[in-house]
Amino acid sequence: MARIIADSSADTLKLEGVDFVSVAMNISTNERTFTDDALLDVKEMLGYMENYNGRSYTSCPGTQAWLDAFDGAETIYVVCLTSSLSGTYNSALTAAAIYNEEHPDAKMHVFDTLTTGPEMRLIIEKIAELDRQGMAFEDVVDFIEKYMKSTGVYFSFKSLHNLSQNGRVKKVAAAAVGVLGLRIVGTGSEEGKLEMLAKRKGDNHAAAEIFHQLEERNYAGGKIRICHSDNEILAKKYEHLFKKRWPDVDVKYYPARGLVSYYAERGGIIVAAEFPD
Repeated sequence: MARIIADSSADTLKLEGVDFVSVAMNISTNERTFTDDALLDVKEMLGYMENYNGRSYTSCPGTQAWLDAFDGAETIYVVCLTSSLSGTYNSALTAAAIYNEEHPDAKMHVFDTLTTGPEMRLIIEKIAELDRQGMAFEDVVDFIEKYMKSTGVYFSFKSLHNLSQNGRVKKVAAAAVGVLGLRIVGTGSEEGKLEMLAKRKGDNHAAAEIFHQLEERNYAGGKIRICHSDNEILAKKYEHLFKKRWPDVDVKYYPARGLVSYYAERGGIIVAAEFPD
């Protein structure tokens, strides 16, 4: 069995029947640092961030954290947050080079997913599926590199406070969100950056916009994963809407961990889907 490793922006701590390891990222301010591991109280972190007005930022795992995750494995797939927003991918590559020097027979590939959250979950699940089928390492790598082009991610955020505090979006743009119930709907660009698509008033209009975006890309009932930042009611509503429209769809929702909750903020929803090749 291969080992699958991902940084904590994949919102995945363990997978049943899979040799899986999550490597924690950090969320920091000038006062505190939150480690995005199994011990993190995400709701407490969200409350703190909502009342903090200074600079905040995230940091990638260090080389040793990756090496600890690799230890003892002979076949390794590493799934990383988009390199356009983080140094995580480069950090993993550095650790992989060191590990390969010490373990020349090990097979390892580091994927720059150009995404985060539930789209990473889709990639992890697909790697696990192919590995269970006994697919050769090189074939898995080739398949996943192509598969990543057939998935997409869309989000609906009620606030851009944290994104503005760490310079990802302009403060003027962030100030307009949340006023009068406005939500920002966006996607991940081909370069792995945040791309704002529309402003919609209220959850229903934001959901309609995400459905519109899926249909524009000819979504046809592929697997869907939804993560939410302290908003299970809305995530469940999305699940219901997807099943009503596509009754046989494989759709699951789950709470975001620390890194994704930091960017999505309380109430945020992120939807990832498989599209036709």
